[in-house]
Amino acid sequence: MTIDKIFDPAEIEARLYPRWEAAGAFRPARPDAQPFTIVIPPPNVTGSLHLGHALDNTLQDVLIRYHRLKGRDALWVVGTDHAGIATQMVVERLLDSTQGVKRTDLGRDKFLEHVWDWKRESGGTITRQLRRLGASCDWSNERFTMDAGFSAAVTKVFVDLHAKGLIYRDKRLVNWDPKLGTAISDLEVETREVAGQFWHFRYPLADGGRLADGRDHIVVATTRPETMLADMAVAVNAADARYASVVGTDVLLPIVGRRIPVITDDHADPELGSGAVKITPGHDFNDFEVGRRAGIEASAMLNLFDAQARVVALPGVPEAVVGMDRFEARKWVVAEMDRLGLLERTEDRVVQMPYGDRSGVVIEPWLTDQWYVDAKTLAGPAIEAVRSGGTRFVPATWEKTYFNWMENIQPWCVSRQLWWGHRIPAWFADDGRIFVAEDAAAAQAQAGEGVALRQDEDVLDTWFSSALWPFGTLGWPEATPELARHYPGDVLVTGFDIIFFWVARMMMQGIEFMGTPPFATVYCHGLVRDAKGQKMSKSKGNVVDPLVLIDKYGADALRFTLTAMESQGRDIKLDEKRVEGYRNFATKLWNAARFCQSNGIAAGTTIDAPPAAHAVNRWIVGEVVRTARALDAAIAAFRFDDYAETAYQFVWSRFCDWYLELIKPVFAVNQRLASGEEVFPAEIAHLEETRAIAGWALDQILVMLHPVMPFVTEELWHKLGDRPYDLILAEWVKTENSPADDGEVDWLIKLISEIRSVRSEMNIAPKTTLAFHIENPDEKLTERLRTHGQAIGWLARANAISDKSAPINGSAQIVVDGTIFVLRFGLEIDLAAEQARLEKNAVAAEKDRDGLAGRLASQGFVERAKPEAVEKARADLAARSAEAERIRAALARLG
Repeated sequence: MTIDKIFDPAEIEARLYPRWEAAGAFRPARPDAQPFTIVIPPPNVTGSLHLGHALDNTLQDVLIRYHRLKGRDALWVVGTDHAGIATQMVVERLLDSTQGVKRTDLGRDKFLEHVWDWKRESGGTITRQLRRLGASCDWSNERFTMDAGFSAAVTKVFVDLHAKGLIYRDKRLVNWDPKLGTAISDLEVETREVAGQFWHFRYPLADGGRLADGRDHIVVATTRPETMLADMAVAVNAADARYASVVGTDVLLPIVGRRIPVITDDHADPELGSGAVKITPGHDFNDFEVGRRAGIEASAMLNLFDAQARVVALPGVPEAVVGMDRFEARKWVVAEMDRLGLLERTEDRVVQMPYGDRSGVVIEPWLTDQWYVDAKTLAGPAIEAVRSGGTRFVPATWEKTYFNWMENIQPWCVSRQLWWGHRIPAWFADDGRIFVAEDAAAAQAQAGEGVALRQDEDVLDTWFSSALWPFGTLGWPEATPELARHYPGDVLVTGFDIIFFWVARMMMQGIEFMGTPPFATVYCHGLVRDAKGQKMSKSKGNVVDPLVLIDKYGADALRFTLTAMESQGRDIKLDEKRVEGYRNFATKLWNAARFCQSNGIAAGTTIDAPPAAHAVNRWIVGEVVRTARALDAAIAAFRFDDYAETAYQFVWSRFCDWYLELIKPVFAVNQRLASGEEVFPAEIAHLEETRAIAGWALDQILVMLHPVMPFVTEELWHKLGDRPYDLILAEWVKTENSPADDGEVDWLIKLISEIRSVRSEMNIAPKTTLAFHIENPDEKLTERLRTHGQAIGWLARANAISDKSAPINGSAQIVVDGTIFVLRFGLEIDLAAEQARLEKNAVAAEKDRDGLAGRLASQGFVERAKPEAVEKARADLAARSAEAERIRAALARLG
């Protein structure tokens, strides 16, 4: 098939992906091969592709496609997460806008029918978009965290953990979203800096008590005045002498009139404010712990608000404030304290405020009964697995983050007050007893005949079910062949921001239920930022849609950009110009393949390199093997940037710019044959060898580029000849043997490059042919010049004319592998003018270089300037330093 003149990524992508999927290419049957397994971080069923997804899934696909080419039984487990809160919100909004009904109007069962209808109709957006990216997932076994098999796994895990005492019900503070009416995880809380206030209140001492300075009150400060109605203590530091006389006595809580004790706790810092803090255990996470240390049971802690954050009736709370929203209650409390003469002062402050990332409302720490997992017990083996090397983090710096969180882990709240999700398998009797079982019949059997039971209305946190992803997707709790073969997996690719919320939970549950960690390596990539290094957000207007980039430049260009910029430990600054540049790279490959095809070069016939007698052909075979070995090393070290850069430099520079140029004279034989000129058998043999080697080398290029640029490589694979199989199922480059190379072609490339540099520096017209002299060349050099004279003349516009001494004037020297070559210039070159020009440019480059070096040596600049400004200054310094060095070298040649 003739390669089209125009490279059209959109047409190729739309045609090739369905072909791969229909052919089962994403999961070839290789029962005798060594497995290689990755589980996808399941995107939310409500989601759509963003650049974070594009990066994460591109890196996974590079690994999967590479190991598939290496002959492994590569399985990329794919599926979506039911996304409890997000999905429920989407469907509730849809019902409200289309039917004018609320979830509560329908009832639980009817509402869930609507959710499943929505999932069937609209829940596949993200998976369709992953296909556009080229993700070669095993779609034939796509999973969903609410499908029947996975739900059975979730239920069993809950029941088993409860039986072991690792799941229990407790009254504790949670992050409560008053708008959604549910507890949410820390991950779903977004902390914002907002303009706020500190209100300083006087709490009168009871029974005529006095401080050492004679005051009859203690001053406390708060950013949340409304919560004082549920205060249960005032805490001071035991070492704070100002309060020693009143520790153990009471204060009279204003407005309410309750007596609350003055206690000691290290939470109170003598250096901050008055050194005394109000303790509201039912509405502050720190206060909750202080209250427990003081012996206040959770059941006795006061809960001031209802589920909508409205004030409830508590003993002593004035009726006037009951039913008020918390922020209205705040105004009321401040006004009342001012009226009572107990508002000492108000101080403006910037405060950290928690918001629900989906609801957008302020989160309330709320005391409620929830289900908890004993995460501390589960964390022990998961910590040891990383310490012992059973699982490693790449980059290794993330291990410290993992250990820090796991070693200080708190009980994990796993219940949510939603309807969409895995309903908690617990049943309540009227007398308060709880029965945990895998189904209602088993719970009834535990309770006994005639005992009325009602199932818990709550569902499980989505992180609880996604923690089972590595083994639940493979058929557990059934002992399936897939589970035995593909657990544990090889690699998990994920963003560092969910180490706590997903990676750690999978480690805990995998070890608990499977006995081993779920993966050998956790690769944590950075964030994708805009070209200036700013975090992308809708409010900033700098969000880039990956699908727009795919439409404009093709999926291969976007994939190559993300791979090339993924450097361990660093975020990606995505500049659209880079994507455009890699689109040009794909076009370069396309045109190189067209050139090959037009010169009779076709698909190779063997995975092994054909025999090569000529130096240039031996050289390209060696370059292919060296490149493949470098790519193997890059994958082994998870250096995606090295993989892309190595492949790019080989294809663009070594193959296109050098090999194809060096073999162009060989194809002149075709023209001579066509014109009837005499052609020697050796020339025909050289042509045939070159065609075979070039076809083989181009095949290997397509193989090596395929993991990063699957579409263009697959298309060219078939355009170059009839193939019995798709490129996606081809074999990786053989790297065992490489032909002997005496450096002849590398010498040739150096010589041509040096001559080109001189031509550029001296502004020599492209059509002007230079002459060069070599004094007393040895036999080897003479033979090289004879063999490659045509290439030197073709690519450098230079000819060797003498082995005698060259004239001193009107010449420049270059040195290649220790040999001095003297280049003669024609009379049209004004050497004095060129020398003056170069000197002027050298001085300018050195001035810029020194100025930039001075700026970067200034600690003030480095500390105060924006990071992107510092990085630009460093890049400019490197560029100007290199330019100054290059020009001085050119002047030295003219010396």
